[in-house]
Amino acid sequence: MKRTHTCGQLTKNDIGKETTLCGWAHSRRDHGGLIFIDLRDRYGITQIVINLQGVGGEHCSPLHQIAESIRSEYVLAVRGKVEPRPAGTENKKITTGEIEVAVSELQIVNASKALPFEISEYVTISEDTRLENRFIDLRRPEIQQKLLLRHRVCKAARDFLDKKGFAEIETPVLTKSTPEGARDFLVPSRLSPGEFYALPQSPQLFKQILMISGFDKYFQIAKCFRDEDLRADRQPEFTQIDIEMSFTDEEEIFSVTEGMFKDIFKAGLGLDLKTPFPRLSYKEAVGRFGTDKPDMRFGMELADLTDDLKSAEFKIFKQAVEAGGIIKGLNASGCAGYSRPQIDNLTSFAAVYGAAGLAWFKVTKDGFDSPIAKFFNSDLQAVMRKKLSAKEGDLLLFVCGKPKIVNESLAQLRNLLGKELGLIKKNEFVFEWVTDFPLFKYNDEEKRWDCEHHPFTAPKEEDVSKLDKDPGSAGSRAYDLVVNGSEIASGSIRIHDPKLQKKIFEIIKMTEPEIEARFGFFIRALSYGAPPHGGIAPGLDRLIALMTDSESIRDVIAFPKTQKGACPLTGAPSDVPDKQLKELGIKKINEVPRH
Repeated sequence: MKRTHTCGQLTKNDIGKETTLCGWAHSRRDHGGLIFIDLRDRYGITQIVINLQGVGGEHCSPLHQIAESIRSEYVLAVRGKVEPRPAGTENKKITTGEIEVAVSELQIVNASKALPFEISEYVTISEDTRLENRFIDLRRPEIQQKLLLRHRVCKAARDFLDKKGFAEIETPVLTKSTPEGARDFLVPSRLSPGEFYALPQSPQLFKQILMISGFDKYFQIAKCFRDEDLRADRQPEFTQIDIEMSFTDEEEIFSVTEGMFKDIFKAGLGLDLKTPFPRLSYKEAVGRFGTDKPDMRFGMELADLTDDLKSAEFKIFKQAVEAGGIIKGLNASGCAGYSRPQIDNLTSFAAVYGAAGLAWFKVTKDGFDSPIAKFFNSDLQAVMRKKLSAKEGDLLLFVCGKPKIVNESLAQLRNLLGKELGLIKKNEFVFEWVTDFPLFKYNDEEKRWDCEHHPFTAPKEEDVSKLDKDPGSAGSRAYDLVVNGSEIASGSIRIHDPKLQKKIFEIIKMTEPEIEARFGFFIRALSYGAPPHGGIAPGLDRLIALMTDSESIRDVIAFPKTQKGACPLTGAPSDVPDKQLKELGIKKINEVPRH
């Protein structure tokens, strides 16, 4: 029987029609002479009714035997007539809820073994079990809707970029190992024993070469690979919407990106995003929120009180400032009722991010209530009130120490309080651009400069002269797009001058032989008339996770890896026969136990 309709298609307008449906038996209910089955496919559910007495009341033995044997997740094909559901039994929550199909023919296309878990979004099951049986997990409507949203987002991005004149061009998956901030996945070459390909961390160099080649508008929904420690928003293989343009600047890239996101959110969620997105400099973002990816759905901004409180009698503050540190605080408005154990929990939370302690003050009608209030005179308390807009009933929290630790611990504390206090609205998306990043960050362990983004990011034109004597003061033409506290896209205007590109490599301590071995082909390409160019790469997995309010990007990838980089479904990574290793010229030096 070839299906004529899907299980989410029929409505009361189809009453009286003959139909053929195919799908899975989602649930089965036996009411004596009637058997009801919810038939499911990815489009929805249709209730089918099997009358065991047959049309006209005669006993229908074949239909009876088939219907009695049906169990959960059997694949069925049914033919019958669309009828209205009896009054009072309608289900207004689904498209097909006003009809049912009276079955005249029924076929079990395939049986199913007993399931390891139910096909229900309300069932709580372990992630390992779900991923091991992903072929069943993917039948869950909740997961299917996320993957279908992913499809709509990709289509909206493609359609938008196509209309803007962008060409979709694929770049290699087997490429050269080049340092881009994470470990490469290496692939041994059988034809060149002892040598390796690398899987691309991004299409960075190839998309720049496409600009050099005259393709002025490129995009690709690109697979990327990074061998790094995993967490909820990381996977060893991930996808980004890769975009690059020639003869462009930041304003054009912002405009194109905002237009694409408007179309994505309209097609995906039916939401109208307000553009242009607000902008913050890196310095402003860290100053106000402690992070370069602030969640701006709520306030609770940080205040720097270093100069104001360094004269306090409180030794910890004074010593921190004398050691080159800073003092910052935030106002947990209305939280003066927090108990000591609750405040201790906040202190322990801040300690995870390096904070040596958490100073606190409850604002009462009589002044500041705190074990350390005596070290702060009325003038200093007045300053704290003013800078943090404090009022009676508020709880003021402070951290002192190295700027990085102070900012990160307070930023994380702010996010925690935002959730605990219900300051974050559901289904709200607040975008902002973060711009004017520093070009370099200092690596204390290795005593050298690292690139803040990547070594192909252009410095601000007015800062090129600083590179020789003071590279740490140079700004970059990099920018991030942040939504709800998550970096959703990163990009920059690129270096198109080969001499400047070599200088950046030299500043990060790459030798001339290393530059030639790793990037010689790219430097040569830049030497043959490279246009000015730049781009951006929104992370598709992270975007879909945000749009679906998923806790992990694993929920929006069809076949994800675990946090240990394993695939429970297939058993990858796995051993390979010694014969294959011999062909590749590889010998295992010892057996490493799998965890």
